[in-house]
Amino acid sequence: MGFIKKFISQTRKPEGFLGKLMVNSMNSGHAKMADWGLSHIESIVPDEIVELGCGGGRNAGELLKRYPCAKVTAIDYSEVSASMAADYNRAMIDAGRCKVQQGDVSALNLPEGKYDLATAFETIYFWPGLEKCFAQVAKVLKSGGCFLVVCELDGADGFGRKYEKLIDGMKCYTTAEIEAAMKAAGFSAAKADHHRDKPWIAVIARK
Repeated sequence: MGFIKKFISQTRKPEGFLGKLMVNSMNSGHAKMADWGLSHIESIVPDEIVELGCGGGRNAGELLKRYPCAKVTAIDYSEVSASMAADYNRAMIDAGRCKVQQGDVSALNLPEGKYDLATAFETIYFWPGLEKCFAQVAKVLKSGGCFLVVCELDGADGFGRKYEKLIDGMKCYTTAEIEAAMKAAGFSAAKADHHRDKPWIAVIARK
């Protein structure tokens, strides 16, 4: 495996030194996209948030800033990501507003019906079956809770297909595919938005 492919493949489950480099690059490289996605839920006032596939923790930190009365639980499949997310949000962890833990979105070990908001930024490409994982998200959300999915690639452009060839197990989804999986998992009122200039997409649904 060439170095470029090996490095890019770290997006799936960061490990070791290359994984740490990738997580650092994610925090900065995905910030504008994540903030665009968050602009879609400005009217929501959650008390409990779960950030799924939290990477290096930047978006968990942003959620804590935007919702100063909320608590955030950040989950990632990668031990490297969970560790770096904890370091990034250490002050909020010490203040009792943030928890970071390693976990699998296909089998969430979280209290049922606890969260008002679930977020997933640039991560569902690697989830093992959208309907199955979305059903897990629905399980931990309160009735009426909101689920926000934000992706940099819309499943329709050639750029995304190039990444699918480079990264084993990666799948770029269209908004229609995401909405259909949300509906099958028990969500309703799914609504999608596509950035006017970029292949960024945001999909929001209610439980």
